Amino acid sequence: METNLASASSIFSQKSSRLPDDTVFYAIFPHFSLPDSKSPNPNITSLLQSLHLQILTTISPYTNHYIWQHEPFTLSLSSPSSAIPHLQGKLRFGDNLEDEWFVVFLLFRISLAFPSLSIRVWDTDGEFILIEAAFHLPRWINPDNSVNRVFIRRGELHIVPKSRLSNPSLLDSLQFLVNCEEESKASESVQLALRNRLSEYPERARRNMHRVRVRVPLSVAQVLKHEPCLISLAVEGFYDRDIDSMKHAAKMEKFLSKGTAEELVLVSVTMSRAMYAQLVQQTFQAPKCYPMPNRSDSNVYFETELGMKIACGFEMMYQQRLQQGLEGKGGTWDAFKESLERSGYFEGLLPGSKEYRRLMENAEEYYRKSSLSSRTSEIMSAPVRRVDEILALPHSTEDFKGQQIPPSDDYSWLYSGEDELNTALQERQKEMELYDLKHKKKEKSELEQDAGPLSGSNLDDFDLGNISKTMQAFVHETSTYEGAEVPESRSLKAVELDVDRFIKDMESVMRRSVREDAPADAETEEGSSSDMDFDESEDDSEVAGPSGDKNEGEDIFMQSYSDVLNEELKSSTLKKSFVRANEQPNNRNEGTSNATEDMDDDFTPVDVDVNLVKSFLDSFASQQGLPGPASNLLGLMGVHLPQDAAKNK
Repeated sequence: METNLASASSIFSQKSSRLPDDTVFYAIFPHFSLPDSKSPNPNITSLLQSLHLQILTTISPYTNHYIWQHEPFTLSLSSPSSAIPHLQGKLRFGDNLEDEWFVVFLLFRISLAFPSLSIRVWDTDGEFILIEAAFHLPRWINPDNSVNRVFIRRGELHIVPKSRLSNPSLLDSLQFLVNCEEESKASESVQLALRNRLSEYPERARRNMHRVRVRVPLSVAQVLKHEPCLISLAVEGFYDRDIDSMKHAAKMEKFLSKGTAEELVLVSVTMSRAMYAQLVQQTFQAPKCYPMPNRSDSNVYFETELGMKIACGFEMMYQQRLQQGLEGKGGTWDAFKESLERSGYFEGLLPGSKEYRRLMENAEEYYRKSSLSSRTSEIMSAPVRRVDEILALPHSTEDFKGQQIPPSDDYSWLYSGEDELNTALQERQKEMELYDLKHKKKEKSELEQDAGPLSGSNLDDFDLGNISKTMQAFVHETSTYEGAEVPESRSLKAVELDVDRFIKDMESVMRRSVREDAPADAETEEGSSSDMDFDESEDDSEVAGPSGDKNEGEDIFMQSYSDVLNEELKSSTLKKSFVRANEQPNNRNEGTSNATEDMDDDFTPVDVDVNLVKSFLDSFASQQGLPGPASNLLGLMGVHLPQDAAKNK
């Protein structure tokens, strides 16, 4: 059972800078732990302890014979500083992803057995169980807004809706689950996706175990006989070895005291498939002191080589922990008692008083019962002490002779992963295809519905005036600096613009540019008008400034600004790209324009509506039936142009 509650609380607050990459976290919130001013419960700690024991009893049939990759499933009471008292735990699954999903299965079982619980589970990917139902989730949910929204209750997944709580705290979500449970229940398609993922458990967890025959030194066989769970630490020690730990394996002082004279015994070891793969796939040279047989008998050599790797893993794990002093001092009860004192469990009572003794008896009973269920956790957190206890017991090679050792399990799964991977990929591909088909049908129906009377079978039936009318309505809508959108029911601060300051800044820029161009235009009288205007505007602005006559200065500036723009555009062909009012294109012969016609064009107004429609049609035609800017913009406004059937022929 974990006792360092203070350090654990920092992890479960989800405010730490970085979570471990291969660890899953979970938290269990009972209804009675929620703050309630109407009926405060002073015995929350006792209730949590009782719930803890009931949960361990419920899941023990599933976990008794399961070999975890690094550490077993555990629960502990939250830190006293936690705003919402609860049970919490974390489990490092390493390379064995099956451990993570087995934890999810256990949490769903717990939620079924205790309907009043709300359970959270997450890892470095966030709400990873949503990934399994990614094609069925509401479109609004994403990793940024999913915090404090996803829970497990009564064997089902619940997602707190954004429409009810836009940015919920943990307490807000828990209270919403209690009061509005039906509203938060995820859709049936989401539930079905998760049920399919968990349907093979607990049978899949049993299949994940691999039994193999190995030949190991007597000391290793003795340890595995009493504590089979320690195989996890042995494989971890071997797989994560470094130069320093290899020095311990070269000597084998603890588990091979007789050296090459040590007699090996045949035993059967159960481990996870991931552990078996980590041992088999690693090439490792046996220490010189290790008694290895000849290669003539391949089965015996394989059993011995695998046993050698396990023995070296035990040696490296034991010596490293012994050197680093990872287990601390004192027994687990002493550590548990110290944690109670730090958390204020005894409420400042004097040792020996009646109330102090009562609390101590309750703590002893809770520790005794929880220790029976969390014994594996205690052993794996303090293996050196337990190994010393086991090896202190009398044992000999005779204890392992004459036993019926079952054959090793078939390991063809180790080399047939490609088929399993292809099957999983095909299932995902089917999900993607169904998802795409569903949304294409939905988009098509929405397109037909939105098109309505604005779409026709051909261009002859389509009213081009709708484009102009719709665009005019669009540009007259209120917009902000964030874009041309109709604002929702919210007040956005308008952009503040100092018009007077803007005019003055523009005048100074224009005066500077005109003065630089003045020598080049001095030869022509016609080009001097703009310069005179700017000089006048400068003088007028200086005189009118103090008197407050700003309108005249603004008019002069706008006239000057317009003259400059016209001068720039005279040398371009931009004016020829517009259709002007009452223009008869067929009556104008290309290449016969003269100065008079040009002068007339200057004073002929541009037909804005005709040019708008013409530009849209040209852009739409250039798309050739594919998505593009014209169809996208018109589609947003509810206008859908039909294809020109004659053009496609």
